[in-house]
Amino acid sequence: MLLAGCHSTPTERPDTLVDLATVHTGPRVQADELDGAIQQQPDNTNLLARRASLRLAAGQPVAALHDVEAALQVDDQDGELYFLQARALRALGRLKEALAAARRAADAGFNSPELPLLEGETHLAARQYEAALESLDRTLRLDPDQPAALFYKGLAYAATADTAQAFDYLQAARARDPRQPEILHQLAFLLNAYRVPEEAAHYARQGLHLDSASGALHYDYGRQLELQGRPDSALYYYRRALALDTTQYRADYRLALAASAHGQRPAALIPHLQRALRRNPRLPGARALLAEALEGQHRLPEALRQYRMLVLENPTNQHWTYKVWKTNELVQASLPDSLRTGPRVYYRRPAANPVSRPQPVAPLAPLPIR
Repeated sequence: MLLAGCHSTPTERPDTLVDLATVHTGPRVQADELDGAIQQQPDNTNLLARRASLRLAAGQPVAALHDVEAALQVDDQDGELYFLQARALRALGRLKEALAAARRAADAGFNSPELPLLEGETHLAARQYEAALESLDRTLRLDPDQPAALFYKGLAYAATADTAQAFDYLQAARARDPRQPEILHQLAFLLNAYRVPEEAAHYARQGLHLDSASGALHYDYGRQLELQGRPDSALYYYRRALALDTTQYRADYRLALAASAHGQRPAALIPHLQRALRRNPRLPGARALLAEALEGQHRLPEALRQYRMLVLENPTNQHWTYKVWKTNELVQASLPDSLRTGPRVYYRRPAANPVSRPQPVAPLAPLPIR
């Protein structure tokens, strides 16, 4: 009986777990679901605006901008459409156009606190700090507890070296949104920059509890370790920061400085320095390290380019001027004659109008004796 029971066919099928990787949801799918309705009603600005918002949320600003512009062709008096246009342009990095669209939104009567907030953040991205602060103040008059406005004001004050104000506004933003990792990152970064690593560690640690995949917070935590005299532990966090986020150029820079200080081979420095300089050409000492590392690896044409940039940045520095001359000589010497940019031996040119010199006169023959 037991054996027969084992082979009996079950009356119900067992539950099957759904593979979450195959479940399609989110703003991108929701936007695609509006395609059919918009094909049937191509002049429905509400549908176009809805799809534009979803596409912005899905990280598709080009498609969102296309929808907004299609809606504006139907109704060019809708302030919300201009606001959506400004958001899409800001996401594309077209800052001046984004600010112009925001002004049109205001002129059309759109008065949400989100509008001056967008203007303030866009001015901040354009490094127009006074204009950013004015826009953010307007936001806070409309919504005094807006954490994003407080956060951006903190960044604006940090950019203008008003550390006390920056810290106060970042703290105020954190009080209103304590679980926002970006706020904690900026607090930690600011405190590290002003050599207060013990407090920076507190904020970086909190941020990592909230977002363990943040490259920026891993860098912050590594930097406070370095400032507290624990360089080996710091290097671990710098490497981790780059593994999580390749845009963390400061981690590249710190790893290169550490490798140079430990006398590692130039090949270990070059990739870090190249990535760091692509994102920030003004990192102290980075270009000089890169040029010397390239020269040490006998990559002379690349080293020459870096030395020439050092001369442009430091036109009165005789050392870099000499390095350009010397490296150029080595590069030219390595080329075949047909590829050299100039002759290796220089001749003095004759004068344009040479002055004729008096020719020596032959002595007169003696007169014959008569």
